Amino acid sequence: MLTTHPFDDDKLREECGVFGILGPQDAAALAALGLHALQHRGQEAAGIVSFDGDFHAHRSMGQVGDIFGSEQVMRTLKGDAAIGHVRYATTGETALRNVQPLYAEFEFGGFAVAHNGNLTNALQLRRQLVRRGCLFQSTTDTEVIIHLMATSRGGSVIDRLVEAVRQVEGAYSLVCLAKDMVIGVRDPLGVRPLVLGMLGDAPVLASETVALDIIGADFVRDIEPGEMVVLDKKNGVTSLRPFTPQGTRFCVFEFIYFARPDSFVEGHSVYDVRKKIGAELARESHVDADLIIPVPDSGVPAALGYAEESRIPFDLGIIRNHYVGRTFIQPTDKIRHLGVKLKHNANRHFIEGKRVVLVDDSIVRGTTSVKIVEMMRQAGAKEVHMRISSPPTNNSCFYGIDTPEKEKLLAHKNTVEQMREYIKADSLAFISLDGLYKALGHAKRDGDIPQYCDACFTGDYPIALTDYDAGRAEVSYLAERRA
Repeated sequence: MLTTHPFDDDKLREECGVFGILGPQDAAALAALGLHALQHRGQEAAGIVSFDGDFHAHRSMGQVGDIFGSEQVMRTLKGDAAIGHVRYATTGETALRNVQPLYAEFEFGGFAVAHNGNLTNALQLRRQLVRRGCLFQSTTDTEVIIHLMATSRGGSVIDRLVEAVRQVEGAYSLVCLAKDMVIGVRDPLGVRPLVLGMLGDAPVLASETVALDIIGADFVRDIEPGEMVVLDKKNGVTSLRPFTPQGTRFCVFEFIYFARPDSFVEGHSVYDVRKKIGAELARESHVDADLIIPVPDSGVPAALGYAEESRIPFDLGIIRNHYVGRTFIQPTDKIRHLGVKLKHNANRHFIEGKRVVLVDDSIVRGTTSVKIVEMMRQAGAKEVHMRISSPPTNNSCFYGIDTPEKEKLLAHKNTVEQMREYIKADSLAFISLDGLYKALGHAKRDGDIPQYCDACFTGDYPIALTDYDAGRAEVSYLAERRA
């Protein structure tokens, strides 16, 4: 059984990744390669649905290489159109019935959908649909879209999908497969990413450009916020605008942590942005030191930027063991106590007697930071300073990133100094919000009209939290009744 890695519970969890392609005879094989490039966005499960006149599907728990590495499996996924999904659960249990793409038979034929993100009014819509007689087969919010399409009065698949997405709230990118057609949709604010590429004459949709790179496709453009694109053999790529235009609020954490560093996101090289964040962090919080050490792997580009700006040598003072996966099975208490050493080990030769600056992308609960700082002390570091390439994470995300409840976030209940004391570092500093925006090419965060979704830092949620607010109201009502 797949289990959460016991020594990796102090990161914001990945979201999901989606991929779609129309045209090549080996569409499913190309989809599997694309999903492999998107594996960092979800490691719990993966699935592909293909079309050759009939629909074919294979979904399983586990990672892409294990699921689609078999010729026997790939031979079943026939056709020149396919969509795929890698999953990290943000809604719904970790179970096979929730593995995407989800598939349903409609009056117009088969339809499959894969979803990255989170619908913030899914529970409300689900209750309405159940009252109308809909029978849900999963606990994921994505199935709401299928039932909204089923109950739509629209005729075509496009009409039904437009009617469905106009009723949902949240942050999402969708790739869908219908007869001879692949469809992509991005939420009105563009919180979640989706890109368009071309493999020869074949259009491709993916969460990140790295999925285009792995199959040799050329990047064309980002799907725009609120845009629906229809890929079909007759008309090529058709753009529709089912929503009223709104401002853009792309998730800023894609730049900090989620996207692969070799991706291009919203016109920016992720690697370059992370180095700029590190440089800005060095300007804001310089400290005299002998060595800059990244917390691998996500802290590496920011640490390089920090080292270049501060002119302090960069070195790999922590070596990561890449063979400890998220499926580590039930360690004993003694092994669990060893904690971070199963995944990271100090490079003592470079650390002993040195004043070191550790650069990481975030602090969530703080448990890993405690262990990393302690590891540096045990390796003989003279001083240990921690620098974080994001502002303090003090609010939960409701838009497709699995974060702990607000009360479990270290920054929510502690000042920076209290956090420093907790992790036992000699100093601790986070990049400022304005510094983060500056690294992204803006003078600063523009007060009332931020350019990105930064709710995890500010609590400024750009999309209504309908289900969450209703749940809070219900709890308050019940408490009053009991009183």
